[in-house]
Amino acid sequence: MVDDIEQRVFALARRYNGVYLFNNEKKQRLLTPDTDFDTDMQLDVGEAEDLMDEFFKEFQVERGSFKIETYYPDEPFSWNPCKKTEPVPVPDFTIGMLIESAKARKWLYD
Repeated sequence: MVDDIEQRVFALARRYNGVYLFNNEKKQRLLTPDTDFDTDMQLDVGEAEDLMDEFFKEFQVERGSFKIETYYPDEPFSWNPCKKTEPVPVPDFTIGMLIESAKARKWLYD
């Protein structure tokens, strides 16, 4: 059953892992529990929200205190093009987090 949950989470993530012009199976198989949705898969906030809505429904996971803004905060904006903005630190947001939460049937991370 555990392997089934992991495989289903990977299948869900793979659907959001982009479209490849030449169906590059090697790139599509590079997903691991440590794959980060923001930095590795480069999902934008809308794609991540869609993925998580589907995740919560498909795996019947309680949302708890999950907020997409935790992992995709608003970027600071400046009208001054010369002003360098500091990157906003965000926690990891990985496939492994979805696997563990699916097993527990509730969101385990704040």
